[in-house]
Amino acid sequence: MIISQIVAEATQESQEPLQALAKEKNPAAVALGRLGGLKGGPARAKKLSLKKRKEIAKKAAEKRWSKKS
Repeated sequence: MIISQIVAEATQESQEPLQALAKEKNPAAVALGRLGGLKGGPARAKKLSLKKRKEIAKKAAEKRWSKKS
């Protein structure tokens, strides 16, 4: 939750200005950002060695499963 939302709820102000700002995203910028995001992961994986990718995956799995206990 955004701090401004917490303050607005505490003071019972309207949320309309925040919602208006969220709707004003430039569709072209959103598409461009997504395109870069889609390219980044595979490009990074391609330049890493198999050994390094395995180390990263193992570390991520250990972190993921350690939170569940």
